[in-house]
Amino acid sequence: MSDAIFARLAPFIQEYIYNHNWTELRPVQIEACKVIFNTDAHLLVATGTASGKTEAAFLPVLTLLHENPSATIGALYIGPIKALINDQFERLNDLLKEADIPVWYWHGDVSQSHKTKLLKNPKGILQITPESLESLLINKHHELARLFGDLRFVIIDEIHAFMGSERGCQILCQLARLARLTQREPRRIGLSATLGDYSMAEEWLRSGTDKLVLTPKIEGGKRQIRLAVEHFYVFETNRLSAACPQDIDAKDAERGKEDTSLYDRYVFNLSKSRKCLIFANNKSQTESVISSLRQIASDEGYPDIYHVHHGSISASLRQAAEAAMREPNQPAVTAATLTLELGIDIGYLERVIQLESPLSVASFLQRLGRTGRRGEAADMRFVCAEEKVDAEASLPEQIPWQLLQCIAIIQLYLEERWIEPIKPLIYPLSLLYHQTMSVLVAMGELSPAGLAKEVLSLPSFAAISQEDFKLLLRYLIDIDHLHLTEQGKLIVGLVGEKVVGKFQFYAVFPDNQEYVVKQGTTEIGSITTPSPVGHLFALAGKTWEVVDVDFKRKIILVKQVDGKASIYWRGGSGTIHTRILQRMRQVLFEDMEYSYLQNNALKRLQSVRELAREAGLDKHNILQLEKGKCCIFPWMGTVAYRTLERLLNSFCRESLEISSISGDNPYFLTVKLAQKKVESLYYEIVSLCEQRINNEDLVSDMDAPQIQKYDEFIPYPLLRKAFASNHLDMLELRQQVALWQE
Repeated sequence: MSDAIFARLAPFIQEYIYNHNWTELRPVQIEACKVIFNTDAHLLVATGTASGKTEAAFLPVLTLLHENPSATIGALYIGPIKALINDQFERLNDLLKEADIPVWYWHGDVSQSHKTKLLKNPKGILQITPESLESLLINKHHELARLFGDLRFVIIDEIHAFMGSERGCQILCQLARLARLTQREPRRIGLSATLGDYSMAEEWLRSGTDKLVLTPKIEGGKRQIRLAVEHFYVFETNRLSAACPQDIDAKDAERGKEDTSLYDRYVFNLSKSRKCLIFANNKSQTESVISSLRQIASDEGYPDIYHVHHGSISASLRQAAEAAMREPNQPAVTAATLTLELGIDIGYLERVIQLESPLSVASFLQRLGRTGRRGEAADMRFVCAEEKVDAEASLPEQIPWQLLQCIAIIQLYLEERWIEPIKPLIYPLSLLYHQTMSVLVAMGELSPAGLAKEVLSLPSFAAISQEDFKLLLRYLIDIDHLHLTEQGKLIVGLVGEKVVGKFQFYAVFPDNQEYVVKQGTTEIGSITTPSPVGHLFALAGKTWEVVDVDFKRKIILVKQVDGKASIYWRGGSGTIHTRILQRMRQVLFEDMEYSYLQNNALKRLQSVRELAREAGLDKHNILQLEKGKCCIFPWMGTVAYRTLERLLNSFCRESLEISSISGDNPYFLTVKLAQKKVESLYYEIVSLCEQRINNEDLVSDMDAPQIQKYDEFIPYPLLRKAFASNHLDMLELRQQVALWQE
């Protein structure tokens, strides 16, 4: 069958395969070709990293476009990040050198001249982000048939990054709007290496169409994995000294700095003279680690091979980092957030280092998949840092949560091959506002009924009722985002024009209006809050002194200086699944020794296991810390934890005389309450979970949580409904509390 499929491919593809010394087509490529060549179904390609998914999609698609050229853009590739699109553009360009099929890329960093060429002669393949596709739908509304009238295929890469998010819902809306305008239903191809539930992915991929989705079952080859987890105590000098300098003992400070330097030295030795990616869970951590590594390298005479890659780094510096990582036989170290997590082939990568725990098994697999792509064993090292506390600290402060989470995530994959299922969004109201305004801007004016028909027929809004949409339209008219003309038509209002007139409108994720940082005319990146002239801050792993601040143009002029400074970005913590917390509890109380734990990590695990058993945490979920203060260890995920917190706030404040509820979602909740009520807390929670309390009962009439980008333009009753549906889960809370009683 492999020979038959090879013979079916276009001649230029056969030649490419010969020239690149492929000995055979991979199983996923053969199976994908069968689906594309022999059926009219959509295709889901769900196999591990480096299994040849990209080629599995493009080899048959390019063959069909070669045999029967499209009159317009023939294939649309949608990618989650610019770096991935840049990477795929280079790969496709190489493949298409001998073919008469142009490939175009389109996102915010692409020149206008490149885009203009495509608009003049729309042919071949267009690679684009959802935000740039939104721009086309709005600004080229009357040209969409000319651009996409013969669209045959839509390839959506890394679909797990879109599913369950407003951005993924946005793509489904865009495809439905395109299909409506062009009267064509192109076949869809979804690609992912980290899907836990294929049926949910298939349902998402086919949304709004009547075609089947076929997912070839590919047996994954056994892959060698090298894992190591180490633990360090660190001293957070900046934060502690700013908060309570009088509490810091000089000897403790010096000892703490030594601990921190041991951590930095360990990361330096792991990455020294290697091609290495360091993943962190926030931008601040990427800046800090690269600054430390660069300082050590400078002190010891090693070359500066260090880069930072995240959304606030300038495009030129991000591209320089990507180029350095691809350069063969040259060491390079880049610290990144999820911007380098998704699908990018950066050549021979020797090692991945993860600082702290990733938030999910899916993220662990994506990051692991960056290495071991050339037949080598995948090599990933976890480095967990913990601030040292004294023996008098409360129990939850003495537990190394990140270390437990690392082990739990690794074990869930090694033991069960489990990956988080992705829950669909039921009420994407911020997107509802966005698509309502987008459709109206594109079409000019519509009657309320006409606008409702255009918007509510989009697949992402199946749960939105006519009454809910009327409520939204009335509210938008009241705040002048929409205007009702004397002829009974809706147009964008004066206030609405200020929102839709900015390029940031195309994105459904929040945009932080950051200050651009420049050294002369060279852009370094951007930061959220400007520092005063003379102050130092870190960016791109280097230290800068503020020379001048142009508040009107939001530009900060800097010069590079020696030394180390810090910077802080606010960011969401993400959602952690209940299954991870359950496995963390198991890690705490089982006797298993994990072969990948290094000395410090092993000792730390042994000590916390002993501590937890002594405290009785293996027998109870609620422990008294001190007089009138309890700690709840729920062992449930982010959503169920949030639900429990609201349950306590809504129903227990008065009955238990609770004065405060605090904690660290999803690890523990600390409750201050009347001493005589301490023993009642457990029974009160169990009793409430046995009652007919639903999600809506936990959202008061005064509540209107604004979480998504355009929630500020949504009427409060709708916001409450969406929050209850999307962010609370009484059913899961009941299930988890029932486990407390076993």
